Amino acid sequence: MTILVTGGAGFIGSHFARLMINQDHKVVVLDKLTYAGNLENVKDITGDPKKSKRFKFYKGDICNHELVEHILSVEEIDTIVNFAAETHVDRSILSAGAFIDTDMKGVFVLLEASRRYKVEKFIQISTDEVYGTSHQGAFKETDALNPSNPYSASKAGGDRLAYSYWVTYNLPVIVTRASNNYGPYQYPEKFIPLFITNAIEHKKLPLYGDGRQVRDWIHVDDHCACIDFLITHGKAGEVYNIGGGNEKYNIDTAHIILECLGRNNTLIEHVKDREGHDRRYALDCSKVQSLGWKPQITFENGLRDTIKWYKDNEAWWKPIKSGEFMEYYHKQYSHRLSAANFSPNKG
Repeated sequence: MTILVTGGAGFIGSHFARLMINQDHKVVVLDKLTYAGNLENVKDITGDPKKSKRFKFYKGDICNHELVEHILSVEEIDTIVNFAAETHVDRSILSAGAFIDTDMKGVFVLLEASRRYKVEKFIQISTDEVYGTSHQGAFKETDALNPSNPYSASKAGGDRLAYSYWVTYNLPVIVTRASNNYGPYQYPEKFIPLFITNAIEHKKLPLYGDGRQVRDWIHVDDHCACIDFLITHGKAGEVYNIGGGNEKYNIDTAHIILECLGRNNTLIEHVKDREGHDRRYALDCSKVQSLGWKPQITFENGLRDTIKWYKDNEAWWKPIKSGEFMEYYHKQYSHRLSAANFSPNKG
C-alpha cells in the first residue's frame, strides 16, 4: 500500500507515518512545516537506510492543487490519510483565517484530486470537538454537530465536505472523530505537553477557569492503531468515534503531572477561561469497538510514559519553546497570568 500522509511531520501524523513504515508500507508525507510541523519528528525514519527507502517527503500546502495532483500522479497513491490541519482552539480564537484555509479549502483540494486520480481510500481525520459540549451522556456518530469555536467549526466543515464526496461522487471516504490525543512529539502549546514542560522548568501552569472541564484522553499510538484498523475494516461513507475512555477533569490531570514530576500544586494558577470553552467532551465508541478495536494504553501508563519522554527529550522541546512559541504564549497568557508570575524566561 502507498499512503499519502498529509501533515505527516506533525504530532499525530508522524506517529501514523512511523506505524505504516514499520508495517512495510510506502509512505509519502506532504507537510507545510508550519510551527507545529517538525522533521525531527520523523528523524528515526529518515535516518534509517532501510526505512527511508519507503519514505518520501514533500514540503508544501494541501491547498496547492498542482502539488497535490503531482504527488498523486507521480507516487501512485492509493490511500490518503488527512492529518493536515490547524488544530489549536486558542490560536483559532486569535486568528481564524488559517483554519478556514487548511481545514476546509485544503480538504476540498485533496478530495478533488482524489476523485480525479481514483484514490481507493480517503480517511478524513476530524475531531470530537465538532459535537460541541456534552452535558450528559456521550455523543454518537449520528448526533448533530454543534461546533462552538473557529477551530471546531472549520473541522466540521471539512468533515461534512468529505462525507459529501462519498454521497455525491462515491469517493470511498471514512471520517474519524477522535478525543483529545497525548503522547511524545506533541507541540507544547497543548494542555498536557505545556503543563509537563512548564512543570519541568518550575513555571506556572495556566489552568483555565475552575479546571473542571472534562476531556477524554487517548494515547496517540492507540489513535493511530485505530486508523490503521479502519483502513482495513472500516466501511466507506461511515463516521467512527475514537476515544480512550479516560474522562478526566483538567485539574486532576494537572495534579497527576505535578505528582509524577515531584512538583508542588502551588504551580497551578487559575486564569481567566477562554472564549467558547466547551465544558465536556464525551464519545460513544461502541460503533468502532463492535468491529473489534479497543484502546490498549491506560491513561495512567500512557501519561507516565509521556512525562518520561519529555524529561528525556528536552533537546526536542526546549528549542521549540522560544521564538514563535513565546510570541504566542505571551499573547495568549500574559493578560491572564499575574504579572508577578509571568516571565517568558522564568526557569
